[in-house]
Amino acid sequence: MTTTVRTRVAIVGAGPAGLLLSHLLEQSGIESVVIDQRSREEIESTIRAGILEQGTVELLDTIGPASRARTDGHRHDGIELRFEGEGHRIDFGASVGRAVWLYPQHEVLKDLIAARLDAGQDLRFGVTAESVENGDRPRVIARDAAGDPLEIEAEFVVGSDGSRSVARAAVTGSSTGGYFREYPFAWFGILCEAPPSSEELIYSNSPDGFALVSQRSATVQRMYFQCDPDTDTAAYSEAQLWDELQKRVPGTELKQGPIFQRDVLRFRSFVAHELRRGRVALVGDAAHTVPPTGAKGMNLAIADVRLLAAALRDLLLDGDERLLDAYPETASRRIWKAQHFSWWMTSLLHVTPDATDFDRRRQLGELRTVVESEHGRAYLAEAYCGWPLDDQPQSAGPVVGATATA
Repeated sequence: MTTTVRTRVAIVGAGPAGLLLSHLLEQSGIESVVIDQRSREEIESTIRAGILEQGTVELLDTIGPASRARTDGHRHDGIELRFEGEGHRIDFGASVGRAVWLYPQHEVLKDLIAARLDAGQDLRFGVTAESVENGDRPRVIARDAAGDPLEIEAEFVVGSDGSRSVARAAVTGSSTGGYFREYPFAWFGILCEAPPSSEELIYSNSPDGFALVSQRSATVQRMYFQCDPDTDTAAYSEAQLWDELQKRVPGTELKQGPIFQRDVLRFRSFVAHELRRGRVALVGDAAHTVPPTGAKGMNLAIADVRLLAAALRDLLLDGDERLLDAYPETASRRIWKAQHFSWWMTSLLHVTPDATDFDRRRQLGELRTVVESEHGRAYLAEAYCGWPLDDQPQSAGPVVGATATA
């Protein structure tokens, strides 16, 4: 027997976008149901990187004491670009007066889940969405944690269910409807028990390929190096991994320790052909994905959510559809700016398999243009820290979760 649940907004996906959207809707007095096919433990234990723009941190502040981004995260006021054995610091404060926070995505999820459950959110784990039906009263067709049929009938459905979105077909007509690019390389990532090798992130360009030196805590480091997408994570010994990383970061002595996690992260760019159709809209990875080089993924999802939350407030409380009608175009402006920045950072720092001597020298010339130009440093700093939300249409009511940037 099918169980039917009725709510104002059905949110498919309990990632940062879906959870934060439910929080912002509650601030406006709009109830929602959030479902996710994963268990709470799986969501909170899947370790993922996290660079939070200042506007994202400010928006997370609105969930109250549950947010630990400022207390447990690490504020970074710059990054280092390293090439030809030299480091060049990009000072965010001097260029744009903003900063970023290093705070892993799974920690953001822990904070959001705790805050939403404390608020009484109808948050259902282990519920698998099978399809979304569009219409005046859209529905999510799903199965609950026991495998029994479940339907969620709503006034609006939001797909925040990641890059393999089920909801996407209700908006674009297919699960793959969008603009797509795949890159000829990937990142080999490690987590290791060692103190930070650098106070700030190092983005290193070398003849052997790209490397990123990051951190997770005072005792754990996260590092990546460019590799073939089909690389086997077991193909390297620990000694070989450290040799590979060290030769790509000349001039910095990496602090080594036991490696306890390895993974290979493929590089893809995607933007859905449409972001909204009728009473269904997409946010986050359901709408777009970017290479990780520019640290835009989660921040771009949060920017989507802020726009859509204001649009849904006007629609559901005032019957005003203007912000909702404007959502696809408004969100797309930022999405494509982020796509360009992510592509540009990726192209600036990685070595393509077919690169010639000309390509390599041109790339070094571009790197020098960036670090030796006030305008070059300012563009990188502004895009990395996040653009102000100054292109958002005016809401008929107060903008929920208002922040300076996002």
